[in-house]
Amino acid sequence: MAIPATQMRPGMVIKHNNDLHSVFSVEHRTPGNLRAFIQAKLRNLRTGAMFEHRFRSGDAIDRITVDEVQMEFLYSDGDDYHFMNIENYEQLHLNRDILGDAVEYLIPNLQIKIEFFDGKAVGVELPQTVELTVVETEPGLKSATASSVTKAAKTETGLVVQVPAFINEGEKIRVDTSEGAYLSRA
Repeated sequence: MAIPATQMRPGMVIKHNNDLHSVFSVEHRTPGNLRAFIQAKLRNLRTGAMFEHRFRSGDAIDRITVDEVQMEFLYSDGDDYHFMNIENYEQLHLNRDILGDAVEYLIPNLQIKIEFFDGKAVGVELPQTVELTVVETEPGLKSATASSVTKAAKTETGLVVQVPAFINEGEKIRVDTSEGAYLSRA
């Protein structure tokens, strides 16, 4: 289904250069007396590479409809990640290549949407935030409750996040999945 570039929205799956891409961000720009254009950040669903592309306002974009299936993450076995369909309890395993950076947010019992195109998994949609346990960080400072000083903290999935100085090992933190940034204590 062809749509004009001005109707492109984050989260859509489009066909660009004979490859499927997920739209990460869209910005409509009108520079002075020049023609308007759409600056889009795209992620290749096959390779996982992110890049920016400039579309003219009138360009026709091929929007691809994907089937989204609600699944629950069960466990990981090396580079294989096992999921269960919530409706019919069928199990599916995906490798790290398809999941990309999403593996850093997968904890057991987390419900996500897996996108299928022609019966093949092409991507995942994570919830906006996830709660992760801090497993390794420097000792916290009791007096640093309102300072802007941050320190690195390693979570249970291996993700390293910059957190405030008062966070200690064993605490649960809320992390934004789109940016990989600390939001608050859980």
